[in-house]
Formats: sequence, C-alpha cells, structure tokens
Amino acid sequence: MHFSRVVLTSAAASIAAAAPFSFPLANGFPNLNATALQQVFKVAGGTLPNGPAPSSLKAGGVQALQLVAANELFEVAYFTELVHNITTGVSGYKCGRNALENLKAVVAQEQIHALSANSVLANAKAETIQPCKYSFPVDNFDDAISLAQTFTEVVLGVLPAAQALFACDGGEEAGLVPVVSSIIGQEGEQVGYYRSIQNKVASSSPLLTGGAPQFAYTAISQFIVPGSCPNIEAIGLTAFPALTITSTPEARNSTQKFAIEGGNITASSASIAYISGQNLPVVVPISNVETKGNMTTFSAAFPYEAGFARGLTIGALVKGCGPFNSSSDVAAATLNGPALIKVD
Repeated sequence: MHFSRVVLTSAAASIAAAAPFSFPLANGFPNLNATALQQVFKVAGGTLPNGPAPSSLKAGGVQALQLVAANELFEVAYFTELVHNITTGVSGYKCGRNALENLKAVVAQEQIHALSANSVLANAKAETIQPCKYSFPVDNFDDAISLAQTFTEVVLGVLPAAQALFACDGGEEAGLVPVVSSIIGQEGEQVGYYRSIQNKVASSSPLLTGGAPQFAYTAISQFIVPGSCPNIEAIGLTAFPALTITSTPEARNSTQKFAIEGGNITASSASIAYISGQNLPVVVPISNVETKGNMTTFSAAFPYEAGFARGLTIGALVKGCGPFNSSSDVAAATLNGPALIKVD
C-alpha cells in the first residue's frame, strides 16, 4: 500500500483478509488488575496522573473525552496487533530490536491514555467508551508505520481543540488542560519517531496541521468492524462519507483527481477545502465533474505553494465555496472527507 497520500475509504473495501482484532488483551486490558497495571506502568515509563479528576463535566467536555477514549482504544488495538505481527514472525513485519521495544512502550503508553480518559469520565459519572472490534488495512511493517504516523497526526490536530474546550468550560475541567498538553507532547514524540524510521525529517513542519473532532471520528470509524461497538454512538458524532484522492500530490502546485460514491454535486455547488499547518483553510473550485454508475469523479487544484505545511494536509469536499475561518467551519460544511494527504 502506497502512503505518500493516505485516503480513508470504506473499511470493508480496503481491509486485508485477517481476523478482526478484539479485546481484552492478554493482560486483561481494558480491565486491568493491580499487578497488570503496575507492569503497564513499568513498560510505559510512567503512571496514570494521580491528581484530582473533575467531579463534573459539561457536555462538550464529555464528548471530547469520549472521542479521546475511542481513539486511544483504537491505538491500543493497532499497536498491539503490530507488535504481535512482529514477534510472531508474520511475513513483512521484520524490524530491529530497538523498533520493537519502542512499539511495546507505545502499546503501554496508549493503554494509559485510554485509561486516563475513561477514568475522568467515570469520576464525573459520564458514560465511558468501550472498545470495538477493529481491522487494519496494512500487511507489512513499513505501511504500518506510515499509517501510524498519519492517524497520530490527525489526533494531534484535534487535541488542542479539547484543550481550548476544557479551558473555556473552566472550573474543575481547567485542570485537564496540562494533562492533555502532556499527551500532545507524547504523541508528537511518537510522530517524530515514526517519521525517522521512514528516513524523513523527524519534525515535519514548525506548526502542525489542525483538525476537527468530526474528522478524527471519521478516521477512527474506517478501522471499526461495523456493528461491533457497544456504545461508540454515545460520542454523538457521525462519520463523513469517504473522499478518495486518486492521484498523488507532490510538493508543488498541481491538479489532483478525486472520487466519491454517489454524489449529487456540481462545480457550482461544491468545492475542495484544504487545511494545512495553522493557516486559514484554502478553498478551490472543482471541475470536470462526471458521474458513472455510483461513482462521481472531479478535479481540483492542489495549491501547495500557497503556504501548505510539509507532512499532513487535510482535504474535504464542502458545500459552497467558503471562505472558512477554521477547521471547525470546514467540518460544518463537509460533504465528504477527510482525504489525508501526506507530502514530504
């Protein structure tokens, strides 16, 4: 699988033939006993935060933490399966000992992230998020690391929004801001490591690409086995239909080709919006709209030289032509997306 561009499409269409991943883990996660929890702390290199958690949360705070929990559970599953494939000698998953030890630490660290989010929800008597079953569209180590880089970058784009929400809510929620800050730093360390493994510049750009909760939720949803989630609907978000980029962007201005399923769109009714770095979204018109059967294809400019960041750019098919002042505004107008575009 080629990941210079990464497009999240229907999970059923892109998943390699493999049994779905399901919990619990061998250590009992997500329900760890005291001994197992101490072992997780040891491998992770640290513990759960032991300060007071909020006794209540506003609705936005609940949704933000539930989304974090859902993402962290997915990441635990992803990296656990990756480590399993390496340690059991699955074809295509050979790597050095140092890489394996790093990934084992990530598995433990993601368990702590998930437990942290759900424990805050539980303390505030809000609904905690239970794990789903998952399938992952990779069949070798290199593609697995590339995909890990991408979905971690998506998470990094959303966590600052959670910080802002907790700060605005104030009260006890404000105490979550430094906790989320520490998670952002930790996830950033991960991305730098994944980029280094791929012989890329470890830090992709001075300011990483932002995002919106709806885009992160859609990204998670592509890896979930349909009907396998006990309560993910509690988050209150809906995944967008897929936007596929069928050409390969490079670090220059170009015209790219896109495809969607169905799609009652015209060149005058929809546009492509790009989110890159911490710049305002860039909106470009679509052209050459053509529908054949159940697929609609179209073209749009990819104005990389307009200030796009190296690394992740998010693309979305949106209603109208903007302008948009934030990634949240883009998400509110999105018809299909996100296309997760990597240019290095």
